[in-house]
Amino acid sequence: MLSFSLSGFPSLPLRRTEAYLRVSASFGIDTPQEPNSTNPHGHGSDAKHEDDFRKGKGKGSGRVIGGGGGVVIGRKKKKNAKEKVQWVCSNCGYSAGQWWGVCRSCSVSGTMKEARFGDDSDSVVSGFSVLEDGVGSWLPQQEGEMRPLRLAEVNRGLDHHHWRIPLSGPFGDEVSRVLGGGLVPGSLTLIGGDPGVGKSTLLLQIAAIIAEGHNDGETSPVVYVSGEESVEQIGNRADRLRIESDIYLYSSNDVEDILKKVQYLSPGALIVDSIQTVYLKEIMGSPGGIMQVKECTSALLRFAKKTNIPVLLIGHVTKSGDIAGPRVLEHIVDVVLYMEGEKYSSHRMLRAVKNRFGSTDELGVFEMSHSGLQAVSNASEMFLSEQHMDSEILAGLAVAVIMDGSRTFLIEIQALCLSGSTGSRQVNGIQVNRADMIISVLIKQAGLRLREHAVFLNVVSGLTLAETAGDLAIAAAICSSCLEIPIPNDVAFIGEIGLGGELRMVPRMEKRVYTVAKLGFRMCIVPKVAEKALGTEGLEKMKVVGCRNLKEVINTVFPNIMRR
Repeated sequence: MLSFSLSGFPSLPLRRTEAYLRVSASFGIDTPQEPNSTNPHGHGSDAKHEDDFRKGKGKGSGRVIGGGGGVVIGRKKKKNAKEKVQWVCSNCGYSAGQWWGVCRSCSVSGTMKEARFGDDSDSVVSGFSVLEDGVGSWLPQQEGEMRPLRLAEVNRGLDHHHWRIPLSGPFGDEVSRVLGGGLVPGSLTLIGGDPGVGKSTLLLQIAAIIAEGHNDGETSPVVYVSGEESVEQIGNRADRLRIESDIYLYSSNDVEDILKKVQYLSPGALIVDSIQTVYLKEIMGSPGGIMQVKECTSALLRFAKKTNIPVLLIGHVTKSGDIAGPRVLEHIVDVVLYMEGEKYSSHRMLRAVKNRFGSTDELGVFEMSHSGLQAVSNASEMFLSEQHMDSEILAGLAVAVIMDGSRTFLIEIQALCLSGSTGSRQVNGIQVNRADMIISVLIKQAGLRLREHAVFLNVVSGLTLAETAGDLAIAAAICSSCLEIPIPNDVAFIGEIGLGGELRMVPRMEKRVYTVAKLGFRMCIVPKVAEKALGTEGLEKMKVVGCRNLKEVINTVFPNIMRR
């Protein structure tokens, strides 16, 4: 601190001493002196300091003019950098200049938090982005300078046949079908599904296959990280599934802590259960918030790309069935898989809605058992029930052939026509507008008196029929119930119905017909144009009947009957 002699200035009355002390103290002068006091260092030092002030030397120095003509000179304290206050939503990241009780972007109440930013863009007091020095400290560093590579350099020495991590066994083959041939090194895969559908069981079984090694005998450990369960709970599930592979279990919610532990093990894969339960300390908001989910996924993506370790994430779903969190989450990852299954059914379906390394048309079919998920050997007929030939009880039952991705399924359509209840219609598993259209076409074009009947429609096994290839089976089931004549159980129906009663083609007709033939059906009713396009190879034991409209279908399936 500085102390200046003021003997060169006019004397100040003693009554101003207190005021003078207050001014001096505010500027941090150590030993304030009376105006008449002398400086032991002499006047030369005062003159030097006065010259420095006149020339502007001395950072933070200045003059204060006191009352009665007195002047006090001192060094000002450096002011803090000016800060800008923003109110930021911890749920969606929306920022505003003032506080709001409800976020104006996501309409969630109580999420607006105060954040302070400096005027200088480099000095951020609080914010959302993960700084490179914060993330780079626990991400592995690559040697050498990164540069753009030619396509020929990238593909040089790369064996595309053995590039992926293979998943062996019937269960592994079914998962590989959905992934496009196996797990890609350095990929980031997100798996979503309803609570209790079997996501954790699926990934634990995948971890066991990877840890057991490839066909060449190479083994590598797999790290399974859970933010929801303890390691004892995961171990209990592994015992129930009879898994004894080299799997490391870890329970943590801190992404930075997880990746620090994982990189020393060099695992064959990293599994995080789930992305909504982990967090980054540098990000505002609680785990599961939009900003936390986005930034944690980005950090795991960078880890996967830099280490070439595949990362698999489990994602929660919302009430509507979408993965919880921002939509950008599905854009960040390489593969998005959904696991589906009815609550009271043991069957599970794994489908890809995004795949950077393969097709999204594939579908994996499993059955949940006490020992985990088992691959279904013949998925095409798993929804068919036992039928009894020419049974009157089964009147109103028809078999439809539908496609889900690249898989063909045969499903049963049930219809019940009840006379005396005019206008009542109930449908389950079929679009209501589609059912109303088919019933109206049957009334108008086929001459059925359905106005006097209540019509009930149902898809067996709780499935939902979405494509138009099931139109013909729906119409056949309604006709069977209305005419009270059962359809033989070895007849299948494929085709779309137009408003004029005509039958139209549907995609992949050839694959549908060949699947029906492999399952031992005797007859398949198709549109007339499809009959001409189909070959005869592989169809020797099945009769393919082409019909132009609904009247020809009724005459073929129900011959020699009196129209009602």
